[in-house]
Amino acid sequence: MATAAAHQTDTAGEDTATGGYERAFDAAVAAEERVEPRDWMPDAYRATLVRQMAQHAHSEIIGMQPEANWITRAPSLRRKAILMAKVQDEAGHGLYLYSAAETLGTSRDELLDKLHSGRQKYSSIFNYPTLTWADVGAIGWLVDGAAITNQVPLCRCSYGPYARAMVRICKEESFHQRQGYELLLALSRGTPEQHAMAQDAVDRWWWPSLMMFGPPDDESAHSAQSMTWKIKRHSNDELRQRFVDICVPQAASLGLTLPDPELRWNEERQRHDFGPIDWAEFRAVLKGNGPCNEQRLSQRRRAHEDGAWVREAAAAYAAKRTGRAEGERA
Repeated sequence: MATAAAHQTDTAGEDTATGGYERAFDAAVAAEERVEPRDWMPDAYRATLVRQMAQHAHSEIIGMQPEANWITRAPSLRRKAILMAKVQDEAGHGLYLYSAAETLGTSRDELLDKLHSGRQKYSSIFNYPTLTWADVGAIGWLVDGAAITNQVPLCRCSYGPYARAMVRICKEESFHQRQGYELLLALSRGTPEQHAMAQDAVDRWWWPSLMMFGPPDDESAHSAQSMTWKIKRHSNDELRQRFVDICVPQAASLGLTLPDPELRWNEERQRHDFGPIDWAEFRAVLKGNGPCNEQRLSQRRRAHEDGAWVREAAAAYAAKRTGRAEGERA
């Protein structure tokens, strides 16, 4: 009985302390203060951040594949250099984000294992094929444009390491968006065949780009809590609407048509109305039934296995340097 009573007292004390920490955490978030790795945070907050940053990092790494496929077939040395720089940037973005996730106590090996086994997701957009050179432009303009719309608010994320990583990522993503727009502009003003190729790419990438913002707000399992914690600043539907409003005048400048017969300006809302999104397709792709799901993961697993010797060599070299430094200090 005495032991049970002591346990109850200890538990009550822990509950009281946790409640105090939680109130302090909520107050700090409400006051726009940054949460740092050593600060106390709710387990659910930590889990939400790991899930979101992991998915973001996985998307950057998998997202290298559709465009890297065109590096050897770029139509000029200039285009090749631009595309190589972009793919390299995406690798760097993945590394920034994996490093940010590691500050929460998870390991990169664990995150990669979950990606390779299908236990963690990446953006559905990267499961679509790049059929023509114009797809590289459509990805830059639409996919990276959607990413910027979604990610700029993350620069004010309540978790410090994530917010700081996003500052650099967004600067580089703006370069990616501009190169895609410029590529489509060149094609649109080229021959009739080139214009048709650009239009075809936009037709295929428009709707998947709108899906990038996630399901509608009333079907999103995480948005409300993420916004309360100020991990996210805007809902999925708000960001999607903002993206549509940005793209309509840009499409007009490109001389291209967005493939939505219901797209029109709503004077009362001062926003564009747009047609329904095929959420059945979105869910099918997320479940692994997209055009390139298996191809993307298989290639990623193979690349990870082929790079094992590099990781082993780097680890051995680091251990050797550490041992040498310890010997010199001794």
